[in-house]
Amino acid sequence: MKHFAVVQHSYSEFLGIVESQLEKRDIGFSYFRVFLSGELPGNALTFDALFLLGGPMSPLETEKYEWLEQEIKTIAMFRKNRRPVVGFGLGALLLAKYEGAELQLEPYHNAYFTTAHATEAGKSDPLAQAVDGAKVMVWSSGTAILPEGIQPLVVDDEGRWIAFRPEEGAVGLLFRPEMKPGLIEDILMEEDRETPENVGELLEQCRSLWPEMQKTTDRVIVALVRELALMTEKRKPPVFSLKVDTGSDV
Repeated sequence: MKHFAVVQHSYSEFLGIVESQLEKRDIGFSYFRVFLSGELPGNALTFDALFLLGGPMSPLETEKYEWLEQEIKTIAMFRKNRRPVVGFGLGALLLAKYEGAELQLEPYHNAYFTTAHATEAGKSDPLAQAVDGAKVMVWSSGTAILPEGIQPLVVDDEGRWIAFRPEEGAVGLLFRPEMKPGLIEDILMEEDRETPENVGELLEQCRSLWPEMQKTTDRVIVALVRELALMTEKRKPPVFSLKVDTGSDV
């Protein structure tokens, strides 16, 4: 059975509607709630892929969230072992940082709905074509300027990148395919959680666009499965059974 490592950065932000998509494909997953324990996957070879979820912080806030630096090392470990890496929101910014992007704190609450536009680099890309022309929700703390040589696959109405693929086996999405109205409601209920000033408007738009958003997420998961070979089970270390010598020949 295929098994993914999923790094969670807040109580409310989990795989959302992506969970059912993975379960339908017989893909299991283990959450690593790094914001609670600092725990991250210790071995990339025991998983088929790494998913980095959204969160309320910026990758630049390493003094407040010390595990952010360790998370970059986790990305490096999975990339070195040729395990796919997918980032949503904060996860996409962490992946961009790993690739050498210039991170920016502003706008700290980078949250809005936009129409996704496939770029020239995304003309033959399954993910870019899956969302081209669709309404998607962007939500991240801050932004990033992609390094020279990495072209965005998808941009928003203003031409800003919202999806990129730095190399084979890695994709970062500033738009959030896992989002649903209930997830935003949970974010609003989180204690001491700062939210965008337009969060009420985002919630209403999400409710209004919910049927179409579900269809878009379906297409995104199909594209990611195809593009990153997520259905291909990776070779994992063998599990050895120990035979205890009791001293008997029987």
